[in-house]
Amino acid sequence: MEFSDVEPDQNCSCAGCSARRLARLRAAHPRDGGHPSARGARRAAVLVAAVGTVLGGATGAIAATGPRTGDTSDSGQGIPDAPQGEVSDLYGDAPAAETRRAAAAQPATTRAEILRRAQTWVDQQVPYSMSRYWSDGYRQDCSGYVSMAWGLGSSQTTWTLPQFAERISKNDLQPGDALIYNNPTNPGAGSHTVLFGGWTDSTRTRYVAYEQTRPGTTKRSTPYAYWSNSGSYVPYRYKGLSTPQPAPDAFPGADKFGPGKVNPYVQRLGEMLVKRGGARFYHEGPSPDWGEADRKATEAFQLAQGWRGAEADGYPGKDTWDYLVNGKGKDIPPAAAPATPPPPPTAPAVPAFPGADKFGPGKVNPYVLQLGQQLVKRGFGRNYRQGPSQSWSEADRLNVQAFQQAQGWRGAEADGYPGPHTWRLLFS
Repeated sequence: MEFSDVEPDQNCSCAGCSARRLARLRAAHPRDGGHPSARGARRAAVLVAAVGTVLGGATGAIAATGPRTGDTSDSGQGIPDAPQGEVSDLYGDAPAAETRRAAAAQPATTRAEILRRAQTWVDQQVPYSMSRYWSDGYRQDCSGYVSMAWGLGSSQTTWTLPQFAERISKNDLQPGDALIYNNPTNPGAGSHTVLFGGWTDSTRTRYVAYEQTRPGTTKRSTPYAYWSNSGSYVPYRYKGLSTPQPAPDAFPGADKFGPGKVNPYVQRLGEMLVKRGGARFYHEGPSPDWGEADRKATEAFQLAQGWRGAEADGYPGKDTWDYLVNGKGKDIPPAAAPATPPPPPTAPAVPAFPGADKFGPGKVNPYVLQLGQQLVKRGFGRNYRQGPSQSWSEADRLNVQAFQQAQGWRGAEADGYPGPHTWRLLFS
């Protein structure tokens, strides 16, 4: 008789499939994310398989681990270097029986609380490790990170996290959900999970991913569903998620907005501002996490109403909330086009040449004074001892001659008496 090895469905929660998935994870070599006792587990698995063959049973063989594939993504990300440890209680104590079975009662939490916890590791830049535990008790790998964010009382694995969640579709994804990829040929080192933080664009091709991978926790824009193995990631929603109540129309209070605030009111504010013309301020879309985009969009809306000073500080008060909720006031205007630079100043017109007969010994008129003043302005007034005047003098002739020579003229062209050409060049 021939027996075929059938892999258990990752969504099946029966005792047999759960035990087999756990056994496969424990069988992985330590370098691939398995437990140090992996050799013993593999020997036990071989023994079980051998006994099953002798007795004519249908016991399946544990899947062998394979080498990690290379980076094939267009962004240089590839499969994350994020092997994971075994299911364990907080701070790495031996897993209790109820933990291995996946707790039937899950602690209630909210999406905002999930993202708040996820952000704490981002802020602290928790280093990646499949064997160490952070100060909050959770294992410092990808599945430990999601376990922490979901508020589970233990560090799970990518194979056991689905037992705490329900499978959803891509269109149902909301902040706080998870994307899980399980590699049946390399469960310890080839599988991965990230937290979904919200779409970054209307086409739903990229999203904000909260992720634990080497060298530490990251929050970044990621192509859906991931840099590699994109078609194999499955969306899940934590079963203990509290159903959020519809946001009331009443102003929730100024203490709900500002740096460090994470709650549904922040996201609702952003969504209302987008509808009123504030989309350009959001590069990743509104979220429960307050950011500078929320402040700038709020300020733009307040300024559009004609408010100034403390009334347009970028933080919503009762009036701002009332205007947004009830569709009052003016929308945020489009971004102003760059101001057109003023045209260059028009060069002053050259005064008409009064004639050569106005210059020379004995000549006294306003044109002599005008000539002298322009010579001084152009830097050719060194021969004046008392300054230009309306009376022609030898100082006028010498200064005109110096200007003509500076043009490269010689002889009769540099005699010190202005002609039309000298006059035009001097005043242009």
